[in-house]
Amino acid sequence: MRNLTFAMNLSLDGYIAAPGDGLGWGVSSDELFQWWSDRVRSTDLALYGRKLWETMSSHWPTADQQPGATPAQIEYAGRWREMPKVVFSSTISTVDWNARLVTGDAVAEITRLKADDGGRMDIGGATLAAAAMRAGLIDEYVLVTHPVLVGGGTPFFTALDNWVNLSLVETRTFPNDVVVARYETRR
Repeated sequence: MRNLTFAMNLSLDGYIAAPGDGLGWGVSSDELFQWWSDRVRSTDLALYGRKLWETMSSHWPTADQQPGATPAQIEYAGRWREMPKVVFSSTISTVDWNARLVTGDAVAEITRLKADDGGRMDIGGATLAAAAMRAGLIDEYVLVTHPVLVGGGTPFFTALDNWVNLSLVETRTFPNDVVVARYETRR
């Protein structure tokens, strides 16, 4: 059975995107970027909602060819292209970059994927992760909290019908006062 992790950058007030889908509030560092790259290397399958897919697929396929690309960006771009991906959307018709498209019931497909043998799956995108949260499918939450208040936007957590009990299993601080907290779901 596979483990499903929801990991995203978020503001201190709990948003993964500011109003208008703004993402410019994140404070990165080489060390944090390497941490994200290492996560991609250790992810066997990434699950994307449409909006996050469009953001990632518009940049990373050719990011390593851009002028001024750092060695870390070049490494990440290669890892991202190679990583198997599943994109959930009812509005797009094709995907590329080692991805397959699912247009049907996301919860049913994620449940099926979790039952397979294999390594860790990461889920990204607020709407897709919210559906998985409500269905009780997420095994681990990784909050990469940046020291900024954005005041609104797209929340990391969705409204739930039931409590989800968690256990803190790791914390780590990065430059620029970014804190990573990793929680496992207690079942």
